[in-house]
Amino acid sequence: MKVLFDTNVVLDVLLAREPHAAVAARLFTLVDNERIDGAVCATTVTTVAYVATKAVGGKQAKKLLRRLLDLFAAAVDRQVLEGALRLDFEDVEDAVIHETARAWGAAGIVTRNGRDFARATLPVFHPEELLAAVTATGD
Repeated sequence: MKVLFDTNVVLDVLLAREPHAAVAARLFTLVDNERIDGAVCATTVTTVAYVATKAVGGKQAKKLLRRLLDLFAAAVDRQVLEGALRLDFEDVEDAVIHETARAWGAAGIVTRNGRDFARATLPVFHPEELLAAVTATGD
């Protein structure tokens, strides 16, 4: 199952944000074990860089980013950006995440902010929901 991870889920793991970190970390483990084919949007990488640098310093932030890129696919191109601008989303970053997922062929997006993706044409999963679905099916 191909799933694009929203920025908030990635930050939950990398910054150990409770109470969300445990479930998000389990999803990362499923990516690492190749039970989920995970990707992040390039905007997630830049946001993580900014937030992690503030939280843990530049050197540690780069280590986190390297681990992130070892685990997840990441891409954005002009077609994704133009597609995002055509969407009727409140937030352009969310639209870019949606279009990245769509262009990558994702089965859905995992986020804790489902309302941000109310106009999504892809399924949107809460982390607990995705975890339950993947562990129940054995995919």
